Amino acid sequence: MSRYSGNSPFLFLTVFASLTGGLVSCSQYSAKPVSKGYHNLTAHFNAYVIARDQINQAEQVLFTNRQENYNQLMPILLPVDSMLIQPVKPQLDDAIKKASLIPERHQNSKWLDNAYILIGRARLLKQDLPNAIEVFKYVNTKGTNDNDKHTALVGLMRAYIEASDYTNALNVAEYLRTQPLNKSNTRDFYIVKAYLHERQGEYATAAGILDATFPVLKKGESTARLHLIAGQLYDLIGQPARAVDRYRQVLRSHPTYDQSFYANLYAIQSNGLTGDQKRMAQSAETFEKLLNDRKNSDLKDKVYFTMGLLEARSGRINQAIKYYSQSIQAAGANTTQIPYTYLEIGKLYFEKKADYEHAKVYYDSALALLPKQSPDYAALLTRKKTLDNFVQYRTTIRTDDSLLTLAKMDPSALDKLLDRAIAQRAKEDKAQAALAQQIVDRATGGNSNAVPGATNSNLQPAERWTLYNPIALSQGKQEFSVRWGNRQLEDNWRRNNKEASVAMAPVNSPLNGASPANSLTPNTTLLPSDANAIPVALTGPAASQKGQKDAMMNKIPFTKEAQSGANQRIENALYKLGKLYKFDLNQPADAIPTFEQLLTRYPNILQKPEIYYLLHLSNEQIGKSSAWKDKLLAEYPNTSYARLAGKAVAQTSGSEAQALKTYTDIYELYKANNSIEALTRAESALGSVAGTQLEDKLALLRVMLLGKVKGVDIYRQALTEFVRDYPASQLLPHVKEMQAAADQITAKRK
Repeated sequence: MSRYSGNSPFLFLTVFASLTGGLVSCSQYSAKPVSKGYHNLTAHFNAYVIARDQINQAEQVLFTNRQENYNQLMPILLPVDSMLIQPVKPQLDDAIKKASLIPERHQNSKWLDNAYILIGRARLLKQDLPNAIEVFKYVNTKGTNDNDKHTALVGLMRAYIEASDYTNALNVAEYLRTQPLNKSNTRDFYIVKAYLHERQGEYATAAGILDATFPVLKKGESTARLHLIAGQLYDLIGQPARAVDRYRQVLRSHPTYDQSFYANLYAIQSNGLTGDQKRMAQSAETFEKLLNDRKNSDLKDKVYFTMGLLEARSGRINQAIKYYSQSIQAAGANTTQIPYTYLEIGKLYFEKKADYEHAKVYYDSALALLPKQSPDYAALLTRKKTLDNFVQYRTTIRTDDSLLTLAKMDPSALDKLLDRAIAQRAKEDKAQAALAQQIVDRATGGNSNAVPGATNSNLQPAERWTLYNPIALSQGKQEFSVRWGNRQLEDNWRRNNKEASVAMAPVNSPLNGASPANSLTPNTTLLPSDANAIPVALTGPAASQKGQKDAMMNKIPFTKEAQSGANQRIENALYKLGKLYKFDLNQPADAIPTFEQLLTRYPNILQKPEIYYLLHLSNEQIGKSSAWKDKLLAEYPNTSYARLAGKAVAQTSGSEAQALKTYTDIYELYKANNSIEALTRAESALGSVAGTQLEDKLALLRVMLLGKVKGVDIYRQALTEFVRDYPASQLLPHVKEMQAAADQITAKRK
């Protein structure tokens, strides 16, 4: 028997007690050194390290897979995107689970605050912003380590930025600015704060903060990216020399090939703004090298775009458009650059050439491809709507003018002209069909049953299938609406009895070889001098010549009623076009002949006082003297437009008192049924009370006197003029009631 056998029960109890004491001492709520050491070790290696590495790997994947848009200012930090996060979402979910083990099982661990920070980072990447904000706030409130609390506050500031809560983000930034941050927190704080100012459009501040951050950053792709962004920021605030310095730093920071390529292009653009003649002279050689480098075969569109940009800045507009067109043709299947190229061409036609019809074509094409989240999208959409209206008004004027001209033609001459138009249209349709078949044959190798090969490398960009060519697609939509009107997708959409707007031949894209549209002045009336100018709506390739001719004849306004309708459409279009020139396009020189043509053709237009006033303003804007103000004051002295033109008196207590006395005297004559005298004094006194608070009251009293003296028809007309001249008057509801009563009286008389 063993010498220890008698002590076996005692030994067992001793071992059991030791194990039990060890387990008790390892409780996550114990403050004993053994327990804290155990939980520190377990929390660190079994949870924290795994979660940290998973989040770091997810961030690296997002950074590697990012899609940079070099045509716009790049974000300093990659914005949170719920769609882009999908590939790493399972990884982030697992990281949250791992990090959550620490607060669940290791409360006494020193890694507790770090675990919550990891959870906040993961939730931020997942775009779970409310929970991320709460986690970062918790660490700042309950944390025990100042560095960890500062890290959480930097994360909180980033979360507020992503939530567009810039006020709270600035509050956090102001607090952190006063704290003693360690090196890593200082670096992260500067970058996040620069991102905050960039998001708010404060580009100078953002660039300055980045400059202060670069000394503590290691060379690499991410640092090269920040140098590139700093250069963009300096370009935006008009400091091209400092921008060039940043672009040079990109090349010294171990950039990727794309980063170095764009840094070189941006530096060339900035040198063009600095006026550095030596470097500008070298740019032509640089462009030649870039175009001949095989590594840039998929980047030639960017090179041509930059060449166009420099030409546009130098005032060589036609050469700029040529390079932009080459950029579009060189783009191939990569359409990232194309909408921005369309946008620049549209700007040149709009701002430099004042060719609004061509500008509309390019803006339409730009909008078709431009991302809706682009900063340019909203402004471009607004400008496009303006140009849509412009083209609509111009088309209405040209179409109805041409139709009215056709209605006055000799029947035999008209018949011959329509025959020529139909023959010309048939010839064009045949040529288009032949070209389409040729393209299909080339794309399918002669197999007509194959699907049109839009990406066939043998085809030039201008010859590719129409649905893959935004310019051709936009042009096709416009031509369809011009020929057929706004048709729903339904059977028999070409029936002759359907309503359709008729217009002239559409504007063609310059990229397809068309010459620019004529700079049509508002005084010009287009005549059907050739077959392409004839309205040929409601025709189809299978229709007979007689059917086509009948459809065209149905659109010509032979009756007085139809001609009156055409003239009314022209009158409205000229009026709206003039206002669009004046206000939306800021082209008073074009507004003047438009309004003058309107007054010449339609001298009885209801808006004549307003047109006089706008003609006065437009001439004044271009520094030209005119008699329109005098005509307005002479013919319509009692209108609000006369007052706006300078008839108003100063609103002093004396003028108000005099106006009150004048009004009271006339009102007493009105009550005494001395209507003729009261009316005479009211019409002569309106000019003297202009600009006072009693102006609209005296004007309404005049209307009532007109009703008594001159009858209901003059009374109704005077009420309409009051509504037109005093749209902001508090008496307007009462005037509307008076109009309704007058209309009832007129109806009963009939």
